[in-house]
Amino acid sequence: MNLSFEPAYWESIISGLVKPKIDVIPYIPKHRVPPARRLEVISAWEGIQNILSDLIDRFRTDTGRSLEFGVEFGFSTVALSSYFDSVVGVDIFCGDKHTTNKQDIYNETLDRMSPYPNIELIRCDYRDFIQVDHGSFGLIHVDNVHTFADTFACGLWGAKHSRCAIFHDTESFPQVRRPSRKSPGLLARGSITSRRAMDSEFWFETRGAATGDLIFACS
Repeated sequence: MNLSFEPAYWESIISGLVKPKIDVIPYIPKHRVPPARRLEVISAWEGIQNILSDLIDRFRTDTGRSLEFGVEFGFSTVALSSYFDSVVGVDIFCGDKHTTNKQDIYNETLDRMSPYPNIELIRCDYRDFIQVDHGSFGLIHVDNVHTFADTFACGLWGAKHSRCAIFHDTESFPQVRRPSRKSPGLLARGSITSRRAMDSEFWFETRGAATGDLIFACS
């Protein structure tokens, strides 16, 4: 676990002591199916790709468009491209404060994506991307800068612009876990007092080596 010294994270911890708790429903996949496409690179996403089919079926996710914040080498991007007509991957492709590799990997990743015509890579900061209206997506994957402020800003935008938003590294980084569980209260959809934020909005959680650490919202 990576401890956070980020002021915004601890401010959220303190303010959260007096706010209603948000229940998160355990998610147990009914089936695990490897996607048709697989990129042979080492990835912390290993295992999660096998529940995408179940997640899409269970929550009736539209498979037209998917968006990913945080592509790196492209493992999850290729997995998503097996199920969605088009996948947009947004990344700066030169690492961040939490990544070991700070080298420019854009051209390398672009070459890996070349066999898959339904994948589009956009090299930009997520903060610039979300300033423009890109419409809605069936699924948005948030796995970029692992700070509270960045995850909250990106995740909130993702939850508002998708049928299903998923957050990775919620066990490894508490500063990622907290905004992913807190975001529904800021969606201007009423106060959260139970598992149900709206008639059809739920927050789920799955953990373990078989699926990785993941929290997601489906509406």
